[in-house]
This record gives sequence, C-alpha cells and structure tokens, in this order.
Amino acid sequence: MPNYRYSRYQYETSPRKLEPDYSPIEEQYHKKSTVKKKLEKKKPKRQLKSQVKVVAYVFLIFASLFVISYRNSLINESFNENEKLKSNLAAIEKDNEQLKVNLENSLNLNNIEKTAEKKLGMQKLDNSQKVYVNLDKKDYVEPASEKVVIDDNENWFQKILNTILGK
Repeated sequence: MPNYRYSRYQYETSPRKLEPDYSPIEEQYHKKSTVKKKLEKKKPKRQLKSQVKVVAYVFLIFASLFVISYRNSLINESFNENEKLKSNLAAIEKDNEQLKVNLENSLNLNNIEKTAEKKLGMQKLDNSQKVYVNLDKKDYVEPASEKVVIDDNENWFQKILNTILGK
C-alpha cells in the first residue's frame, strides 16, 4: 500500500498552495518585528541589571569621593587649628619674654631704690638711725626628741617588714 502522506501527489480537491521562492517584505518585517519583540522582552531584564550595576558603581564612586573629600576637609580644619594654636603660642611666648625682661628690670636694686625714693619718699639710713643689738650666744634651737634613722642599704622587702613590725 502506497504511503500517501509522503508521496508527491496530492489527491485532495483543493489546490495546493505554492510558496514563493522569496518571502514578501511584509513577512520579513513581520518576522523581524516578532524577533525584535522577543529580544526586547529579554533585553529589559538585561538592561535593567546593567543599569542597576552602573548606578551602583556610580553611587560607590560618589560615596568614596565624598568620604575622601570629607576626610580632607577634616584634615584641613585640624591643620588650620594647629596653625592658630602655634601662632597663639608664639604670641604668648613673646609676651612671656617681655614680662621676664620687665621683671628683671623691676628687680634691679637701682630701680628699687629710685622707686622707693620717688614714690614712697624713703631715704637711706644715717648713722644716727642705726641701732645695734647684742644677742647672747645661747642656742635657741631645740634638739630633736625622736631618733631618725636613714638606712638606704635596705632592700624593698626589708623596708616592708620594718613598716609592718613598726621598727
């Protein structure tokens, strides 16, 4: 029995449709558009992932640059504060030196005598104003009633024992 399914002949009543050797432009466009639609459906997921990656990288770069600039501003502020403190220290040291010079000048005996004579109206002593006092040669210092023993040759353990035992 012949296999009608695979034979070249067609025994139907309707004529067979012939396919042209070329595909019409509309069909090609239609096929391309369906392919594009399929690709476009897949593409947004890929694009979305790549866009998220790009945004994440941009954010990381921005954050790192922000941290670096913030750290540099803190370093700059600390440097400026340090410079202010150094200039204040230099001014205070200068004032301190000036005060030392003024103090040395004011402690000069000639300046003291001049100030005493001018401001206080003081005068130098005359021989008539001097009074001599005779003191006995007796020693007025009382001797110590307790015995003080200093022994540097003791080690730390002996010192602790002497402290505990009350020696």
